[in-house]
Amino acid sequence: MKLFWRNGYQASSLSDLLDEMKIGRGSFYAAFGDKRRLYLECLNLFGERTFAIVQKAKDKYPPMNTIRYFLEHSLNYAEGSKAGLGCMAVNTVVELAGVDDELAVAASAWLSKLQALFEACLREAGYSPARAAEYAAYLMLVNEGVRVASRRKLPRRQSLDAIDTALRFLQIAPR
Repeated sequence: MKLFWRNGYQASSLSDLLDEMKIGRGSFYAAFGDKRRLYLECLNLFGERTFAIVQKAKDKYPPMNTIRYFLEHSLNYAEGSKAGLGCMAVNTVVELAGVDDELAVAASAWLSKLQALFEACLREAGYSPARAAEYAAYLMLVNEGVRVASRRKLPRRQSLDAIDTALRFLQIAPR
């Protein structure tokens, strides 16, 4: 997963994958079938882990703090080997839309699931259903922008400022 996350689908060769996993070609094919199927498994694992972070925060924090926690968490968590990798789902959509639409759609499904969770948090925070849907879509654009900015190696502070601004807008926005 880390190799795909770091290099993307197309730039991760079978040789790279075998070296990273320290397995032979036969074991690879027996376990995963092919590179594409492995990528989809990794993408789903990434999505499940990401969603679990939000669910855990949702159980612990009030709705707006859950959103802040998620948006900031990956920036704080992305130290060392994960710094600057962005979001595997966002990276997949950027890399593969129009190239491998099935993988891009699979990644997009995870992003839609996250947007639905943002929407649920906003509704719990007292926003009307229509506003919650509108603002959740806005937050996803902020989220995706922050993830792309991390790939560009923009200063972490810049992303945190963008998150703060987005959440301040929501505080004064009509409910």
